Amino acid sequence: MQSVWKENIILRKASSLAHLVYQIIKTFPTSERFGLTSQLNRAIVSVILNMIEGYSRFSRTEHARFLEMSFASLKESQYLIEFCTEEGFIKEDNSRELLSQSEEISRMLYAKIMTMRIGR
Repeated sequence: MQSVWKENIILRKASSLAHLVYQIIKTFPTSERFGLTSQLNRAIVSVILNMIEGYSRFSRTEHARFLEMSFASLKESQYLIEFCTEEGFIKEDNSRELLSQSEEISRMLYAKIMTMRIGR
């Protein structure tokens, strides 16, 4: 698994994004500890965990399925970032950075899924 981690740029970028999200949500109000903080934590970590689980599958179809789940978690995270920004929990400049990084990951992940689905 270590070699997959080192060689996979999508996984590395997703991990960097997750660390950045974790730093930002530390500033959320404590009243959101079991609400938005928890939901965003789970969604952003799910992006990475589904990718890793996909890489552990021996079937190309199963691998692609887990990448699709990762993609869906990324989209969930993007919505939560936008929602938290509108609620004033994430500063606009931080939000732009998070969404920019997540959109780059989204494009890369989508391309990987399509490549796997068409069998290249």
